[in-house]
Amino acid sequence: MSEEIRTRLSENLAAIQRCVIAACERAGRSASDVTVVAVTKYAELSWVEELVRLGVRDLGEARPQQLVRRAEQLDSTVRWHLIGHLQRNKVEDILPLTSLIHSVDSSRLFEQIARLAGKMDHRPKVLLEVNVAGEESKDGFAVEELLTAWPQLQTTESVEIAGLMAMAPLTDSSEAARPYFRRLRELRDRLKNESNGRWPLAELSMGMSGDFEVGIEEGATVVRIGSSLFAGLEPAKSEGGA
Repeated sequence: MSEEIRTRLSENLAAIQRCVIAACERAGRSASDVTVVAVTKYAELSWVEELVRLGVRDLGEARPQQLVRRAEQLDSTVRWHLIGHLQRNKVEDILPLTSLIHSVDSSRLFEQIARLAGKMDHRPKVLLEVNVAGEESKDGFAVEELLTAWPQLQTTESVEIAGLMAMAPLTDSSEAARPYFRRLRELRDRLKNESNGRWPLAELSMGMSGDFEVGIEEGATVVRIGSSLFAGLEPAKSEGGA
């Protein structure tokens, strides 16, 4: 790897960390309460290896197949996050590898995870993905759908429901994401209350490169950063991504 690429990655990472600290200060929070997940789906393997050398341990992949492949290639200390759509026939492959599944978007997927986790004697940590904006193009529970499913979901023993995840609609203004992030936080609080303390639902995964500071101000504990982290770098054509 060239020194130029190494320097650019280090500078990008430092800039993101400064933004996290500033957003936490505005919200009266500690930066240690926010996990930055480096989204590596478009990144070359050598860039990801350098991130790990720079101390990044939380890596996010959107495609289960690529997560499996890269988990074999990279340091075992990496904490893998699946942030993209998960088909039920891929659950068994990724359960042993992931630190957190962000994208549990339906009761059927949740039930498949619970069933396989019970057979594997493994208790995965998951987030329930919510389509807070009601966009037809996005995956996730509709708000009312999740409220209806919650009494059944919360009875599980084989899965740890850690919290909720959402993506705000794509806009040119990060501030436009605020009401959607606030809605997710308020929904989390409601589900938490309805569980009578059984599920703290401590994690809120909301905010990407364009709006993560607003996400933090609204209570995000996990932000998913890809394009800002790799800004200024050009991938080789052979290592594209979805």
